[in-house]
Amino acid sequence: MLKWFSSKEQKNNLQEPDSGFEEKEASLEFGETQETTKGFFGRLKERLTKTRETLITRVDRLVLGKKEIDEDLLEELEEILITSDLGVLTTQALIESVQQKVKRKELDNPERLKGYLQKEIFRFLDVPKRALDFNQKPLIFLIIGVNGVGKTTTIGKLAQRFRDQGKTVLMVAGDTFRAAAGEQLEIWAKRSGAEIIRQKEGSDPSAVVFDAIKTARAREMDLVLIDTAGRLHTRVNLMEELKKIRRVIQKEIPDGPHQTWLVLDATMGQNAISQARIFNEAMEINGIILTKLDGTAKGGIIVGICNELKIPIEYIGVGEKAEDLQPFNPEEFVRALF
Repeated sequence: MLKWFSSKEQKNNLQEPDSGFEEKEASLEFGETQETTKGFFGRLKERLTKTRETLITRVDRLVLGKKEIDEDLLEELEEILITSDLGVLTTQALIESVQQKVKRKELDNPERLKGYLQKEIFRFLDVPKRALDFNQKPLIFLIIGVNGVGKTTTIGKLAQRFRDQGKTVLMVAGDTFRAAAGEQLEIWAKRSGAEIIRQKEGSDPSAVVFDAIKTARAREMDLVLIDTAGRLHTRVNLMEELKKIRRVIQKEIPDGPHQTWLVLDATMGQNAISQARIFNEAMEINGIILTKLDGTAKGGIIVGICNELKIPIEYIGVGEKAEDLQPFNPEEFVRALF
């Protein structure tokens, strides 16, 4: 039986870049203010402390007192980058880039090495995002990822953000295999003033999504945020189940889903890249939300994901509160990291 629930109920002032780092002009997201984003930048800088110690502080120690960039220095740099979870491919790309600069005598001072790394890391992170047309209603967001990464909570935070921007939001409890998922979404719906559709535990997720799209159309709602299972308690393959949901969406809205976002746990390091690769092969992901950046030393995974998969980071989470989920800004992140 279909149940219908309803309730009535930020970018910082940029500093001058380090040597060699060319910033792009930052603009505020709709509904953000300079004050809120300044606050988030401060939290981001604080929450990246462990990642900064793993990567940047070690680079500082590496170049301290060195007179030239030689093979020994590059070998140590390679070890630092790999153990900072940038990944083998991204590390190789950075090392080769540095070697070329040294060979052409464009980079001959170890003290300039950190500034060059900053510029290259920004270049890796600056992946174009798919534009959204909010005049098109409803916009369908399919949110996927394994259990335990914070997927359902992230959907709740997204609903809060869009509601704060004046959008009408329908949350869809498409994870019918985990009872707590629907209950979590109900709490966020009441908190944010969003609406929610869910069915009884064990229902066909595709049927829930079908009903949700019909409802969103009838009510001329702006956004549909679809939660999905991270694993199944049946023999059905998870990827096949997700593909089925996508087919149901496309039958009703041919160009949907307009966004397929993968939620990843930053603390997983290289396993997060593996997850992203597997989900992308099956579902054609066009955005990633990285959670739990606070307190992890594995924040370098962001660089590896963007460079290896060419998938943009849409949002990052640095805490439990709704305002701790913010749009990812490459300049902001690199500045906070360095």
